Amino acid sequence: MYLSSWLSHLCGALSRPIGRTTQPLWISLSRNLVLSSQRKIPEFSSFVARTNTCGELRSSHLGQEVTLCGWIQYRRQNIFIVLRDCHGLVQVVIPQDESAASVKKILCEAPLESVVRISGAVISRPPGQENPKMPTGEIEIKVKTAELLNSCKKLPFEIKDFVKKTEALRLQYRYLDLRSTQMQYNLRLRSQMVMKMREYLCNLHGFVDVETPTLFKRTPGGAKEFLVPCRKPGKFYSLPQSPQQFKQLLMVGGLDRYFQVARCYRDEGSRPDRQPEFTQIDIEMSFVDQTGIQNLIEGLLQYSWPSDRDPVEIPFPSMTFAEALATYGTDKPDARFGMKIIDVSDVFRNTKSEFLQDALSKPQGTVKAICVRKGAKYLKRKDIESIRKCATDHFNQEVLPVFLKANSNWNLPVAKFIVEEHRLELTRMMEIQEEDLVLLTAGEHEKACFLLGKLRLQCADLLEGRGVALRDPTRFSFLWVVDFPLFLPKEGNPRELESAHHPFTAPHPSDSHLLYTAPEKVRSQHYDLVLNGSEIGGGSIRIHDAELQRYILSTLLKEDATLLSHLLQALDYGAPPHGGIALGLDRLMCLVTGAPTIRDVIAFPKSFQGHDLMSNAPDAVPPEELKPYHIQVSWPTNSEAEKSSLNHSHHRES
Repeated sequence: MYLSSWLSHLCGALSRPIGRTTQPLWISLSRNLVLSSQRKIPEFSSFVARTNTCGELRSSHLGQEVTLCGWIQYRRQNIFIVLRDCHGLVQVVIPQDESAASVKKILCEAPLESVVRISGAVISRPPGQENPKMPTGEIEIKVKTAELLNSCKKLPFEIKDFVKKTEALRLQYRYLDLRSTQMQYNLRLRSQMVMKMREYLCNLHGFVDVETPTLFKRTPGGAKEFLVPCRKPGKFYSLPQSPQQFKQLLMVGGLDRYFQVARCYRDEGSRPDRQPEFTQIDIEMSFVDQTGIQNLIEGLLQYSWPSDRDPVEIPFPSMTFAEALATYGTDKPDARFGMKIIDVSDVFRNTKSEFLQDALSKPQGTVKAICVRKGAKYLKRKDIESIRKCATDHFNQEVLPVFLKANSNWNLPVAKFIVEEHRLELTRMMEIQEEDLVLLTAGEHEKACFLLGKLRLQCADLLEGRGVALRDPTRFSFLWVVDFPLFLPKEGNPRELESAHHPFTAPHPSDSHLLYTAPEKVRSQHYDLVLNGSEIGGGSIRIHDAELQRYILSTLLKEDATLLSHLLQALDYGAPPHGGIALGLDRLMCLVTGAPTIRDVIAFPKSFQGHDLMSNAPDAVPPEELKPYHIQVSWPTNSEAEKSSLNHSHHRES
């Protein structure tokens, strides 16, 4: 009713004649949107050579003549087969009488995973032979005719969920792996959630689905982009990292509300949790602020959330980047468990420890700690050594394990500098119990927090490996992280700045004056959406003033602004205030389904090294096919190849 009322109001306002414009266009749009929002039960057997699916037949279908198509999953003693399609399983009785010899021959001789079409009657299973574990377990099919549609050769692995397969083998034969129950579930749930998102955005909130170009030009800053040669010498297209510029230009063009299920590309080498090509739910709005975007996304996820999961509770909690770093040691906190970072600097102001005193005497120097509940009980000596080695190898920093014994005495090696007063204060502040483990470190605030954030997750992994329940996989803990820095010191040249996210992010209104005096202190209007410790979305309010955008690009970031002359020009022609967000669909679905990697929610993914093991892409191209593009291959030397291999190894570890 609300949608119909809203559309009627919209039509009344917009259908008033302007020149030769008349009403029917908007009335037609209203009617189409209302009709498309009405729910219908899908007809899975329309237009095809079957009457029913394998998974839908029940006792209510007894006596009906049906035609089914599917794969032979199982055969027992040539008496019956189990037929499978994407909707489920059904038992099919193989006829044993002489008059049906041809049908028996087809069903008994066809290899498993062969495709057949059968026709017959739905009958009850004999008493005592019902299978309550199968939705179709009360009935079976008495076959009258059978047709072998395609025979199956010997498979590289069985199509059964309990059969263990290496990921490389699964990717090589992806078309077979897609037949598994889990892959079918993952992809169908993904489709359903995307459809609900379209419904929410387009039908309920007036968004326009716009496709943006895949062939574009190089963008300054950000991730590495894939280059695409063209026939003009020295000219290349670039595959976009995201539709960022296009969606801003759509706002300049007056589209007001844009959305797209967008394909994006980043040439980032080998990353276990990323793909060179990925999908995001891309959104942009005019005349919106940060709160408006957050409310939209919370409603979107609540509306599209699977019905078999606990409902999404809104609003989502929010914390600043500074709070997230100080409390969890990361900008994407997993808030499902505690083990929060505590600043214990005041406890050790008068300590005799040179390590702690040296840290506290420096600017930004602090002493931080986390309390690992039951850590002394479940963690072993080798675990503590691994934790300390991680701190040294990755952060070049010392971490001190502190145990509280049952007799309340501190254990060596730290007992010598922790006096009774320190012990009592630390115990009170961190609420330490028997069998707890405290990890203590000292140093510059940010570095100490990042270290303990890493160790917090490492300890959680170790405890869960010992059977301690910490992170409930069925709980979905959403969190907004806001007030990120606008700039970071440039990697390799800390005296220069680079965008913390991208150069189109607007500065925080309270910090705008600092752009010209202390730009490194400016906060941004960027926001990230975190789910269970993974970033699933990020966006910002954009810069809509051409002069400010030009100043940030040219003066602060020292980028070539001519590469963005089209965007800067557009901002000069009456650009509205606007902002947006992109949700990482692959990562979101990975968390919703509980899949171990994002490759399990993508139909045809690349390996973690960016290879398609099924088709062997990327592949070599003959020199004669490169000639029209005026390019040739420069083969790396042995030293360059070795360096590339080391880079791949580094990415695998990170």
